[in-house]
Amino acid sequence: MPVIQAFIVEDSAVILDSLVAMLEEMVPVKVVGTADNEATAVTWLQDPDKACDLVIVDIFLKRGSGLGVLKALQGSAAERRVVVLSNYATADMRRTCLQLGADRVFDKSNEIDALVLYCHRLATGETGPGVLA
Repeated sequence: MPVIQAFIVEDSAVILDSLVAMLEEMVPVKVVGTADNEATAVTWLQDPDKACDLVIVDIFLKRGSGLGVLKALQGSAAERRVVVLSNYATADMRRTCLQLGADRVFDKSNEIDALVLYCHRLATGETGPGVLA
């Protein structure tokens, strides 16, 4: 099974450490970079010498926001999935994130299993209609 190269944008060190440990243990994910603010995330993600298959973005960051990261990635030629993982996954926020190009939005409080399943399906190539949508 191929290993997913992931970049995580999360401002809480505790959540970041837990997320990295969980993903790298449960699915074939290798975290290749992290950022705790919009500017650092955008700089890394727009660097042509850096690549990843999956970007996981929180909405609220130390500086800037995950929405700014999503906006910066719009129109990017890079082939990667972008998902939002937030405690603020309201219906309006989900709609906004999807309009800005997010592939999926997961709620930190009750959709971690769905994120793990999403990553597993991404790694196994299960990308048929409805599987990753």
